[in-house]
Amino acid sequence: MLAAYFKAETKRLTDRSLSKIQTKADWEKARLTERKHLLEMLGLDPLPDKTPLKPVITGTVEEEEFLVENIHFQSRPGLYVTGNLYRPKKTDGKKLPAILYVCGHGRVMKDGISYGNKTHYQHHGAWFARNGYVCLTIDTLQLGEIEGIHHGTYSHDRFWWNSRGYTPAGVEAWNCVRALDYLQSRPEVDGERLGVTGRSGGGAYSWWIAAIDERIKVAVPVAGITSLHNHVVDGTVEGHCDCMFMVNTYGWDFAQVAALVAPRPLLISNTDKDRIFPLDGVVDVHKKTRRIYDLYGAGNNLGLQITEGPHKDTQELRVHAFHWFNKFLKGEDPLIEKTAVKFFEPEQLKVFDTLPEGELNTTIDETFVAQASENDLTNQPDYHLDNGGMAGLRKRLLAKCFQGWPQLHFRGELNLKPQGDTTHDGLRLQTFEFDSQEHVPLTLFLLHRETLTTDATTDVMLNVLDEDGWGEFVSLLKEKGFADAIAGEEVAAQPAGKVPVASLNPPPSEMVMAYFCPRGIGPTAWDQNKRKQTQIRRRFALLGQTLDGMRLYDLLRATRAVTEKYELSSSKKRLWVRAKGSMAAIALYANVFGGVVRHLELHDLPASYQDGPEFLNVLRVTNIQEVVAQNAYRRKVVIYDNDPEKWAVARKLTEIHKLHGYGGFEIRPVVK
Repeated sequence: MLAAYFKAETKRLTDRSLSKIQTKADWEKARLTERKHLLEMLGLDPLPDKTPLKPVITGTVEEEEFLVENIHFQSRPGLYVTGNLYRPKKTDGKKLPAILYVCGHGRVMKDGISYGNKTHYQHHGAWFARNGYVCLTIDTLQLGEIEGIHHGTYSHDRFWWNSRGYTPAGVEAWNCVRALDYLQSRPEVDGERLGVTGRSGGGAYSWWIAAIDERIKVAVPVAGITSLHNHVVDGTVEGHCDCMFMVNTYGWDFAQVAALVAPRPLLISNTDKDRIFPLDGVVDVHKKTRRIYDLYGAGNNLGLQITEGPHKDTQELRVHAFHWFNKFLKGEDPLIEKTAVKFFEPEQLKVFDTLPEGELNTTIDETFVAQASENDLTNQPDYHLDNGGMAGLRKRLLAKCFQGWPQLHFRGELNLKPQGDTTHDGLRLQTFEFDSQEHVPLTLFLLHRETLTTDATTDVMLNVLDEDGWGEFVSLLKEKGFADAIAGEEVAAQPAGKVPVASLNPPPSEMVMAYFCPRGIGPTAWDQNKRKQTQIRRRFALLGQTLDGMRLYDLLRATRAVTEKYELSSSKKRLWVRAKGSMAAIALYANVFGGVVRHLELHDLPASYQDGPEFLNVLRVTNIQEVVAQNAYRRKVVIYDNDPEKWAVARKLTEIHKLHGYGGFEIRPVVK
């Protein structure tokens, strides 16, 4: 199921990418919106203020032909960028073209001290300076002298980055913007002749800055881009950390990033045996980008260099990059006689003797992207808990968080099909399968008294199960004599003292108990290995989705299946929803999108998105307190929590704004 789903979703985005661009006018009309979207997906819309850089030169080292200044500046107050500025000793009084060199992942560590990846890539800066360029080589966030984090979702389980709309790619892009500001402030630099290059991670950052900042006149990203198909279907995402990707809100393939460089000179450079930037994907990106360059009549400004070798910083890659810069920044193409060699020990290129206090590098993920404020909600006199408020919230969520849902949203055919029907001791268990979307068949379980008919049903309680809930459900079914209905399901023993998802005692005579697992849980569970789970979740994010976001979509479809089967929308019958943990938050959000739910019973509802669930950009749009209050306007919301202060903002909202007659908000203690 999962492989087919990822393949189909990837194809959908790949087929859509740049498909509407047929003329230069089409692209000129779309380009500004595309650039704005990229800035947003990097966490840079609106652009931060350009605060004073406060550059400091902490030391200088020299060679016969060039010298190096060890510098730091602040791209935002407290966000430090460490770097080395390489410049020729002889300039003949002329302003020189400058190269921003952005580093890949090359750790240099001695005795627990980080010297920055700028020291690993020092031969590039030296080579540029020996050939008549100024070159600023800057450290990246993770491998700089002040070590931040690139691997939030990759290895630190910080999937709340997606909820915040944060990616370290945005920090790297912003540091590049400010590095260009610094270069343009230097007296020896011709600020109109700026280029960028870097390999691997530095190749990716070359793409970001070239796409968003037209001060870059020439770009040579090396091994920094490939197709969405390579990443999601072929699995190359597993070889990349989070700094390689924007938050893909608008469902881009990567040729859309490349197209934003057109018609400026761009050389796409790669080796032919690179396992994490495969050749077919690189060629695909070039082919799609070339179409945009051809619309400008600028095909000569786009190049593709493929050399033999693995994912490695080779001499052949560097030589061709030099030819490209010489051609377009200097207007010449001399024989390159001086090769790239390392001149210095890491200690000579170190910037800080003592790391600065109050730095933000190590915690920048918590502040880089602006968030929706809870205080803004309670202080707005014109803020309302009503249908208009819910409609506005729904519109914002669809635009920024759930663009990855199918275009029909939850209105497509369900194809509800019966799968089983079993009775035992006065109870009847019915099993149905329905299509949440293509390649995602899911199961709905309905339990009620054997004699109950559809017409006689008055209430349906829909229990939304997480993995623990599924285990409880299977154990209880077996206990009640329905083992044949879930044959083959093995579950771990459930810890004592847990709140059960629902009682399997005979339900009230006119109530149906419905049970449902979203994708990846219970009947559709996939590989439970933590590393595999991590990489599956990262694939969803590359598609402009999250696993929790698609589980929310699944719940909307399940709710519709129950509603249609029992005609809940055309009668006084009531739909109740019960869930716990992250599923409780998913159930809460599902009701923003309509339906006939009258009562929400939420156990262990997370008050923080660091505890779940993970919805793309959700914290840029709203917060869970608002969603609780909006739900309480027209339905009963009961939260089981022993710390009612966690819900003070939601309480204040419901007190300030009059609730609908059958709405309500209540906090009840957890009964062990």
